[in-house]
Amino acid sequence: MDKHTRAEAVPEEVALELKEYSDFTQVLLFNRGIKTREEAEKFLNPDYERDIYDPFLILNMGKAVERIVRAIDAKEKIVVYGDYDCDGIPGSVVMHDFFKKIKYENFSNYIPHRHKEGYGLNNGAIEIFAKDGVSLIITVDLAIANVLEVAYAESLGINVIVTDHHLPQEVLPPAYAIVNSKQAGDTYPDNMLCGGGVAWKLVQALLKTRGKEWGVSPGWEKWLLDMASLSTIADMVPLVNENRVIAHYGLKVMRKSPRPGFQKLLKKMRVEQTTLTEDDVAFMIAPRINAASRMDIPIEAFRLLSTSDETVADELSDHLHNLNDTRKGLVAGMMKEAKRHIEERGVKDIIVIGNPNWKPGVIGLIAGKLVEEYGRPAFVWGREDSEHIKGSCRSDGTVNLVELMAAVGEGFFLNIGGHEFSGGFSVAHEKIHFLEEELLAAHKKIKKVTALPSGEMIDCALVVDDVTEENYKTIEKLAPYGVGNPKPAFLFSNVVIKEVSKFGKEKNHLKLIFENSKGIKIPAIGFFMSPKDYKKVTVEDGATINLIATIERSLFMRRPEIRLRIVDIV
Repeated sequence: MDKHTRAEAVPEEVALELKEYSDFTQVLLFNRGIKTREEAEKFLNPDYERDIYDPFLILNMGKAVERIVRAIDAKEKIVVYGDYDCDGIPGSVVMHDFFKKIKYENFSNYIPHRHKEGYGLNNGAIEIFAKDGVSLIITVDLAIANVLEVAYAESLGINVIVTDHHLPQEVLPPAYAIVNSKQAGDTYPDNMLCGGGVAWKLVQALLKTRGKEWGVSPGWEKWLLDMASLSTIADMVPLVNENRVIAHYGLKVMRKSPRPGFQKLLKKMRVEQTTLTEDDVAFMIAPRINAASRMDIPIEAFRLLSTSDETVADELSDHLHNLNDTRKGLVAGMMKEAKRHIEERGVKDIIVIGNPNWKPGVIGLIAGKLVEEYGRPAFVWGREDSEHIKGSCRSDGTVNLVELMAAVGEGFFLNIGGHEFSGGFSVAHEKIHFLEEELLAAHKKIKKVTALPSGEMIDCALVVDDVTEENYKTIEKLAPYGVGNPKPAFLFSNVVIKEVSKFGKEKNHLKLIFENSKGIKIPAIGFFMSPKDYKKVTVEDGATINLIATIERSLFMRRPEIRLRIVDIV
């Protein structure tokens, strides 16, 4: 079993720097690369005024603001064109709420249909905008790779402001302005903002320029942090630097958010709004927002988050909740089929799998699950009613997916895009049979790095007596957790199981009971786990095990309880 323990002892010079914190806190901070008093203060106590950067430090921000202000003054028709996922949709809500706040009516939001229009800007939509008299398009979370489409819009007299966070390719679109801190020449202090985060920075810059004249109170943009934070957590960008501040304050706003759609969706999921966590956002809210584009019409998710109508909010929250349940069943069936084919053919350096009947909207989920299962980059494709094959890919950390796809012969892909670890592509139907061969050949040519070590990262060893309210409060200060700031995990060695049980409607969740030295029962739960999952370990009453777990507070049935969340049993 390959498990990796971080430092249990903090170096003397670091301990001296962090002397005002407990030994336990010092270990947790040091394991996250925090070695100075100043870094610790900034990490543990995010401060809006201190830690949110000037938006005009982003390259081209001034040019983008100037064009939008000019459009507002001239009452030009503006389209906010956002991506269809739980980054672009909340980011589009940010822009929508800004225009509504300044009482600007001559704008509309557009979310492309995943299956009928595909990812990014498309010429069909641009032609409709041109006929409708649109003179400015503001993109959210897309278009950095839409060179031809942006050129087409500009040729029709429509200026395009690209706001995006995906990796720029060699040729940039000929937009009026590109706001993307990953582009060459940008020196912004955080180049890992998500699409919704970039949209929020644009609104921050606009209000800094003209907020007073528009009658907007200073600091009003903080109320939009619920959507910027939803994007940030859902898109799994690193929750460090400015992203940590956006997520931290955004969760505070979410817990008070008056948005009817947001409130009703939480009620459908039985999630308590006032105690909402980043886990609720990532594992409960985001999948339901994404379900709209994966299974249906993405603009419905935008309407849910932006509506002020209670009836509409109720209908749409119910719709998205049901769509997500349908999506779960579909993914389970596809995953079963994919694993059967892979195991029949053998696992290669890259997993390439697909079916013309597979729904393109859910194949990204399959790709992610296959990476977890086999530890290889995965390319998954489908077509359904689309003209071309559409695919999603996920990396195991050894390759940059954009570089890998770019290394495939020129003209093979119709379109590629994405991040280092997550991407999308489209290919003509007649070429799909050669996709695996082309990717394997490209894989041999490109630079590869060592993957992150497999197994869980353990912060330190604890005993059952350490599962206390006091230690939980220490851990809680490190939230929100995510990429770049993993939830602290601990090793509990040689602990005796007092009781084993299963719970849930289908009895597919595991519960273990331990006892501390005072005879107090300490529960440990594992969702979608059973004793059979641990074939090399006996999991039964009275057995002694080594447990890897996190410490959490459960509010089930509104009864606070400090418990363990099982990560692994070894």
